[in-house]
Amino acid sequence: MKTKETIFVIPTYRLRDVAETIEKYDDNFWANGHAPKIMVFDDSSLANHEKYYPLLEQTKTVNDVFYVGPREKEQFITLLNERLRDRKLESLVRNLFRPSYGGNRNFTLMYTLGHLMVSSDDDMRPDALIETSPESLSSDEVCRGRLFKSCESGFVHRSFDLLTAFEDVLGQQVSQVPDNFEIGELVVDTTMDLETNTTQGYFRENSLLLQQGEISENAVVKMAQTFRTGTNDIDTLDFVHMYLNNESQLSPDELNEVYVLVNFRPVVTNKNWRMDCGVAGYDNQLGLPPFFPTRLRFEDYIYRLWIQQEGIAAAHVDAVQNHVRNNYMRNPLVSEIFNEEISNLLKRKIKDSIYCLDDLGIQFGYMGEVTLQDSEEILQKISAIHQQVVKAANATQDEDRKQSLQLFAENISRVFYGFEPDFFQQNVSRIVDDVVSQFHAALEIWPTLVEICYFQKDRKDLPQVRVENKKLKSRNGRKSA
Repeated sequence: MKTKETIFVIPTYRLRDVAETIEKYDDNFWANGHAPKIMVFDDSSLANHEKYYPLLEQTKTVNDVFYVGPREKEQFITLLNERLRDRKLESLVRNLFRPSYGGNRNFTLMYTLGHLMVSSDDDMRPDALIETSPESLSSDEVCRGRLFKSCESGFVHRSFDLLTAFEDVLGQQVSQVPDNFEIGELVVDTTMDLETNTTQGYFRENSLLLQQGEISENAVVKMAQTFRTGTNDIDTLDFVHMYLNNESQLSPDELNEVYVLVNFRPVVTNKNWRMDCGVAGYDNQLGLPPFFPTRLRFEDYIYRLWIQQEGIAAAHVDAVQNHVRNNYMRNPLVSEIFNEEISNLLKRKIKDSIYCLDDLGIQFGYMGEVTLQDSEEILQKISAIHQQVVKAANATQDEDRKQSLQLFAENISRVFYGFEPDFFQQNVSRIVDDVVSQFHAALEIWPTLVEICYFQKDRKDLPQVRVENKKLKSRNGRKSA
């Protein structure tokens, strides 16, 4: 295996908008004296690849940019299937790397095997919104933030040395992390359920509190993340509440508030229920578990479970990034609500049936059963939200807002099968059964694929292309010779 390095990856399905992300992060790395390999992992269709790939070639960067798109992914999958020499496994391999939130991230794991990986989503930026009048944290607080109106003053953009923040801890034993890190069992968000990260209501301020606990000094930090501002890590239902509580907001897709950090400090923990893969780094030197290969937004939940085994630790590093929430090619808000409810059901079922954690995965007993009580609890919750939307539509005096609310209520009813309990239960059961069977199959074949890639990478790079973009000698605009 080649000498360890830190590779920066951007998983995306919005190739149209990723050029700006590349340049922003390249600028951050150059300003802080880093020269990492930048890799874009693109889930676009071949048609969108051909349409938007030229935008990558128009970027200006100091660092080399590499691209793994539909053609390179197909070459990689073909390579794996040739090594396996078993046609019965081909569909399992394709499912593991299928276009999806988890499937695309599984490519990043294979391509960075043997190295450290730092990953940011295409709508992240390497700066943060920090309050101009910071307040001291209490003894058990590691972070505090609050919502601001986007037009308000009182906060500034602040940049951080991201790669140094990650390299300070990734792959290090707890005894080797910097002295300014707090150490404890886990962090608890004052506004969220601990184990599912489901929000407990609409709040304008929150804190992360450190729960005390001992960590072995020999435990290795395998996973780390920055803190996040802009659009906070909140449920889609919170966007609905923001919409309902703002009489001047006409569309549920508008974002009129931003999440700003008041203060923060880095921390290492035994567990990390607050895992945010959009701003995460990983010690991938010896391989890691796969992300759940799912289009539902909980592909990283496996890491919240996996990190709990002895000898492994997680960290929130001494840096922050900003989320700008790109609505382009994003599922409608109502679809996101449906997906989150299914995800929360799966989180509880998988967590409650875990019976083994190992180096490259987890094992759980849940096989996909959905009870009548499971489906009824979801319907009751969303029915209450639907009634609130209808009430808000009847109460508003703004005709445009009334029409928007009425349409939103109709969409909720349609996506949740008209709140018809038998129809809803039947369809949710089918979705969950398919998803869970895919998870079990993926976890079973993953170690074999890691072994194949580990030895393949020692001989030759996995399929990728170097983007022929405009190279800069520095970020002051001078081109290299």
